[in-house]
Order: sequence, then C-alpha cells, then structure tokens
Amino acid sequence: MADLTAPPTPPVPLAALLAREDLGLRQIAGPDARTAGTAVQWVHTSEMADPYPYLLGGELLLTAGVHITDPAGSAAYLDDYVARILAAGGAALGFGVAPVHDTVPRALAEACDRYSLPLVEVPPRTTFSGVARAVWRLMAEARHAELRRVTEAQQGLATAAARPDPVPAVLRQLAARLGGAAVLYGPDGAELQAAGQVRDAARDALRELTGVVRRPAPAAPASAADTVEATHLAAYALGGGRGFALGVATERREPGDHTIAGAAVVLLSLLTGEHQGASEAARSAALVRLLLGAPPEEAGALLGSDLWTVVHARGERTPLAAAALAAALGTGLVDPRDDVVRLLVPAGHEVTATDGWTLGVAAPAAPGDLPAADVRAARALRRAEATRQPLVRHHENGLAALLAPEEADAHARVLLAPLAGSEALITTLRTWLSLHGSWDRTAVALGVHRNTVRQRIARCAALLGADLDDPDVRMELWFALSRAS
Repeated sequence: MADLTAPPTPPVPLAALLAREDLGLRQIAGPDARTAGTAVQWVHTSEMADPYPYLLGGELLLTAGVHITDPAGSAAYLDDYVARILAAGGAALGFGVAPVHDTVPRALAEACDRYSLPLVEVPPRTTFSGVARAVWRLMAEARHAELRRVTEAQQGLATAAARPDPVPAVLRQLAARLGGAAVLYGPDGAELQAAGQVRDAARDALRELTGVVRRPAPAAPASAADTVEATHLAAYALGGGRGFALGVATERREPGDHTIAGAAVVLLSLLTGEHQGASEAARSAALVRLLLGAPPEEAGALLGSDLWTVVHARGERTPLAAAALAAALGTGLVDPRDDVVRLLVPAGHEVTATDGWTLGVAAPAAPGDLPAADVRAARALRRAEATRQPLVRHHENGLAALLAPEEADAHARVLLAPLAGSEALITTLRTWLSLHGSWDRTAVALGVHRNTVRQRIARCAALLGADLDDPDVRMELWFALSRAS
C-alpha cells in the first residue's frame, strides 16, 4: 500500500533568498538562479579547505574564505575547491565579504562560472546566522503551504470517492490536483479509466511502467517512477495483489505529490475491491441460487472457496472503514452492520489483528456450517472485548469437543435458565469469569463501578443457587456461557 506519511519539506528556491532585500544577497557567478531553478535544502558554514566530508547535498555553503590565503594566485586550488563542493552535491556557494576579504576573489568567481556553481556575495551587514534563519523560515512557510495543499487534495479525493461514479471522479480529482493525467490499469495492462492529458510517448511509457508494479508479489514493488520527455511518470500497485495499478503523469513534481497519490491509491484499492475477490457475476449467481433454494454448498462453490472463516469485528462504524477492513483481510464479502461488522474470509487467507478493530474469529467452516460458525465468531468477539485483546479465535476443545453440539447447547440453556432475560447479568458473569474473578478488571471492562459488579455477581449466585467461589461451578458455568449465543 502507498505511503501516506507527511510530504517532505520543500526546498527553498535560491531566487527567493536573492529577492530578500533585508539580506542584500547578490549572485555574481554561475548559472542564473532564477532561470536554472536552483533550490536550497540546507545551510552549512565551513572554513575547511575540503568541505566534501561534511556536506549532505543540496546545501548553500557559506564561507568567509579563511582558507584562501592567496586570492591572486590560487586558481588551481579554487578550481579543486569548487569541484569538491559540486561532487558533494552542494547547491550554491555564499561568500561573506569582510572581515577576511574585502571582495570576492576573482579566481573563485571564475571557477564557479567554469563549474556552473551559483556564487552569492554576502554583504558585511548580513550574518551567516541571518541567512540560515531566513532559509529555515522560508522552508517552514513552504512546508505549511504544501501540507495545506495535500490536506485539501485528500479532502477532495474523499469527496470524489463518495460520488455515484467514484472511480472516474477520483481520477479526475487526482489529475486536477497534480496538474497532469491519472490512469487506472487492469491486471492485463488495459486502460480502464483515465483523466487529464498526456503525450502519446509518455502514455506508452506509463503503461510499460505499470507493468513493473503489476507483477505478482513479492517480486513487484509498491511503486515505480521514470521520466520521459520531461514528463514525470509514477506507477502504484493497488491493494489486494490482483494486478490493478494507478499511473500518474505530470510536467512537474512537487514534494507532496507522492502523498496525494497515496491517498488516491487507498481509495481506488477500496473502490476496485469488487474485482479483487470473486467476480460480480459469480456473486450474483450465488445470490440467485440461494434465493431460489439451492443449498449453501452449491452457492459457496461459486465464490471460489470450499471453506470460509467467519469474522466478527467491532471498531469504527462507517462503510468506508468496514471496506478498508475487508480489503486488509483480503475479502469483498462484508456485512457492515451498525454494531458489528461481519465478514466471510476464504480459509486460505490468514486473519490477523488490525489496528482500530477488535476481532472474533471462528474456525474455518464449510458453507453449510456457516450459521454455527457465525455464533462462534460472536462468542470470540465477546471474549476479545472482555479480555481487551485485539483478536480472539474460537476453538472447540475440552468438554465442548467431547459432546454433541445439540447436547451441549441444551445443557447450557437449562443451566443458565434462571438468568434468562437479563443480558446485564449474563454479560457481567461471562466477563467476571473470563477475568478470573477480578472485580476491578471486570468493572473497567464493562465501564461500571466495582460495587455494581459485586451486586450483579451476588444476584447471579442467588438466582443460580450456586457457590461461585467453587472452581467446579465456575468451570461448568464458563462452559455453558461459551455455548450461549
């Protein structure tokens, strides 16, 4: 899945620094910063004869020329000096006039011209710390503007995803926000939807680039980039590993573009989810056959799996959140109810804990046994919530494995009959037993006072006519509660 972290801080155009009247900077050599688009990512001050080991790349290197002892006869030395700055990736050189030198050495300006390194004169009234402070301020302003652009773009994409025609709407919004073209490709590389304009050569190259991310995992990267005829190309694999891909072509590339495209990838992964599981035709056929009286085994076979895992989940109550959970678990069969989201996951897909959700997972079951598995998943979810675990799996073991389900359920109904009709008592007893009789932990799990827990447990003991301090009684009650729906 695409990276949705904040965009990197945009670099500062050197021309923006030169335009600051309070700094009084003046470019005296090298390519014109305005037309060349020179950008600065850092500021570094050094009087070293060889600053190469201390540069990261993209710096405006500031120096007072302490290391230049013979300005008139140091042409070879300054050639080497400028060459090393370029080799380290330096963006520009700033030379402070006074107190060491009254003017910028001519040999240094000539070297910067030869090596195409912008050379800026820093007047005596401007301190190096003042230049650095101006750069950081411009970077902060640029980052704030870029974050605002990214936020507005993400909101626009989310709004587009809620339209009746969400996929083309998202592509149009993405193309407009990035100032280019956005294309959705199918698993076979065919263009399914497109928005925006792109040159033919770049379009062909973009299709080839998406082939890199459409390869089967784990060989395929999540994204790939290239440049063709000054057009920046990017390809992103959509979630699910089914071969769908998003291609983006832009004339210029901004720091936040990858983050904006990442938001589109998440939305398109959800919107194309219907293609990532069983096909719509197969689902329609399964539904028709069920409604016409076919056994569940026949309908289940149409969906591509002999065994299914029932999952009950509780978390954020929005259809988009439920769809995101379904995509994370690798299924398109989801029932987003108001209280609990229910999902059918092919047995071959491992169900793991997911941030923001509490999951109850039943053991894989054949289609005809799914109603019973649904009950077990509900029990597992209750257990997960009571014990504050992100995921609990239901296992038939111990006594449950020795008895026929009908006999076990009948025994549970008889034993718990005195509590019938009181969901509060049953829930409190189940939670209290699951937490080994801890009053405090039960109170926290249920969101009530510990005295309320004591009163309810005492009421249960009275109605059941049982000593709840007896381990045998607790064991039998836990068995009964595990069978209760």
